Amino acid sequence: MTSIRAAIYARVSSEQQASDSTISSQIAALEARLAQDGLSLMPDERFCDEGYSGATLVRPALERLRDAVAAGHIDRIYVHSPDRLARRYAYQVLLIDEFRRAGVEVVFLNRSIGLSPEDDLLLQVQGMVAEYERAKILERSRRGKRHAAHQGEVSVLSGAPYGYRYIDKHIGGGVARYEVQEDEARIVRQIFQWIGRERISIGEVCRRLRTQGCPTRSGKLAWDRSTVAGILKNPAYAGAAAFGKTRVGPLPARLRPVRGGAEQPRRAYGVYDVAPEAWISVPVPPLIDAALAEAAVEQLAENRRRSRQSARGQRYLLQGLVVCRQCGYAYYGKAVSLASAKGQRRHYAYYRCCGSDAYRFGGERLCANQQVRTDRLDEAVWREVERVLEEPV
Repeated sequence: MTSIRAAIYARVSSEQQASDSTISSQIAALEARLAQDGLSLMPDERFCDEGYSGATLVRPALERLRDAVAAGHIDRIYVHSPDRLARRYAYQVLLIDEFRRAGVEVVFLNRSIGLSPEDDLLLQVQGMVAEYERAKILERSRRGKRHAAHQGEVSVLSGAPYGYRYIDKHIGGGVARYEVQEDEARIVRQIFQWIGRERISIGEVCRRLRTQGCPTRSGKLAWDRSTVAGILKNPAYAGAAAFGKTRVGPLPARLRPVRGGAEQPRRAYGVYDVAPEAWISVPVPPLIDAALAEAAVEQLAENRRRSRQSARGQRYLLQGLVVCRQCGYAYYGKAVSLASAKGQRRHYAYYRCCGSDAYRFGGERLCANQQVRTDRLDEAVWREVERVLEEPV
């Protein structure tokens, strides 16, 4: 008689870590059921996702489980309940159908699952109820946070930015607050002065910070441009931190690779920026005045406008649109250089990968890709655009 190769799957989302539905309690219940059925379990047949939402199929242990099923290594899967397998009913059906087609039986502890129409109907109802419950939990949480933000409660903010320290309500006498970190606050004020008053570029700010030995929060001396830009755009430094700056929504198809990641999105949802007029202001101690903050934001916009032009006023067609295949950073238009060939002066411009600039990353290049002549790349891309316009799919 052939022995049954059994596996267990357990999951708990990050919002539920403090509840009774922990990974360990699920595993204990599943192993008790296996023992009741006269089955044993090998260590590599435990598939556990701790801190992963059931609203997505992209979970490390679930992917390994699906691979094992596809390879024919498993005959039966034990799961505590359908919502541990997936929160969305559509995902439950997809997974159960996938396992069934591979000849694998799925056993839920809190209910039986069969092949009859009644069993399928019960699974649908339970799946829809679980999905509804999750939506209600998220909606109550969202409403509660928005109400707290309107009341000026700092506890709704996600941590303290550079220049502040977050004091939670247990330490702060029942009220959460931001506390100014003077050593970091001095650097923040200097950054705003450089941009808002001296009108220099973010690249020059990074170089000055590195030269003066100003550390980041992690203690590094190499400042990234995006970090500096984030400081300059954060309204908290003028005394009004913003709640609701981002929202979660469906993730569209990816048109270019993510830096250091896969070319196609693996998550069902992404984070998007929200228009500033929809933000909720939460009062915090100011580090600069509103006039300096506004001047810095205006200069950022001016720097961005100028960056798309060379010193000769030339615009680069593909600047910021071309992405490096090796490191994922964008290409920018490099200032026109002059070359001489047989006594004639020629003007050349290049697209260069940001990752190949050592000064941006503390003196160390991230990428070895070569720069590309703008005229050649522009022509090649434009030919392809013309072809698509002439021969639409």
